[in-house]
Amino acid sequence: MRKIKIAIVDDSPFSISIIKDILLEKGYDVVGEAGSLEETIKVVKDTKPDMVTMDMTIPGTDGLECTRAIHSIDPNIKVLVISSMMDEEIVKKARENKVSGYIQKPVDPEELTTAIERIISGEELFNELKEIYFNVFKEAFLDNMNRLTKTVPKCLEEKVTKENHHSRGVSIVVGIIGKFSGSMILDASYETVENIAKHVLKRDIKSREEALAVMGEFSNIVSGNACSILNRKNKVFGFRVAPPSIFHGNSLNISRTIVESKEVVSETIFGQVYLNVGFKRGEGEWM
Repeated sequence: MRKIKIAIVDDSPFSISIIKDILLEKGYDVVGEAGSLEETIKVVKDTKPDMVTMDMTIPGTDGLECTRAIHSIDPNIKVLVISSMMDEEIVKKARENKVSGYIQKPVDPEELTTAIERIISGEELFNELKEIYFNVFKEAFLDNMNRLTKTVPKCLEEKVTKENHHSRGVSIVVGIIGKFSGSMILDASYETVENIAKHVLKRDIKSREEALAVMGEFSNIVSGNACSILNRKNKVFGFRVAPPSIFHGNSLNISRTIVESKEVVSETIFGQVYLNVGFKRGEGEWM
C-alpha cells in the first residue's frame, strides 16, 4: 500500500517539527513544509500531496485562503486544519471552505492519525462498512431482544431496498453520524409494540405513550450497541447515534434519505418487527 503524501503548512518551526515527527513515526511521507501562502502554493505544485495539514494563523493570510489556493490547484487534495483556535464560527467557516477535518493544538498523535485515516480512507472504508454493517445491526437486534424478552426471533429473508418505507403503525428512526451518515428504522404494529412493552415491563402498560417510549429506548440500545461494535472493528468509523424519533399513525410513510439500504423482517412471539439500516457516502462528521 502506497504511503500517504502530506505537506505541512504552519508559520511555527516548532509546530512543524512536532507534526512532522508524529507523521514520520506513523509511517506517512512528509513531502514539504510551508509558512506562507506563496510557499504553500509552491509546495503543493511541486510535491502534489494527498493531504495538507493547515494552521489557521499564517502571516499575511489565513488557513482558509491557503485552503482555497490549494483547491484551485487540485480540488482532490484534502486539508486537515491543526490550530490552537477552535470555536463554532471558525469550524463552520472551515467546513464551508471544504476543509476535511479540524483538530486542536497541542497535537495528540492518536487523534492526528485517526483524523488522517478518517479523511483519506474514503471508498475503501465505505466498502468495508457495506460488508459488515447489516449483520452487526441484525445481531444487535436479536441479542437485545433475547436479553430483554428471553425470546429468540426468527429472521426472514434479507433484501436490499430502494423504496420508501410504509409503516405497520409505529416507526422508530435513529440517525447515525460519523465518517458516514446512516439511519436505522425499527417498525412494528401498535399491537406488537404494546406486547413487547408489557413483556419488558412485566406488567400492563399505563398508556400507548409508555409503550412507544419502551420501543424507543429499545431502538436506542440496539443502534448504540451496533455502532459500538462497528467502532471497535475500525475506530475510523467514529459512529454515534442521535436520540430516536418516534413516528406513528394509521397511514405512515417514511421518505428515504439513503438511496440504498438493507432490511429484514423478524418473526417474534409478539408479532413482526421490521429492521432497516443504511449508510451513505459523504464527508460525514469529521470533528
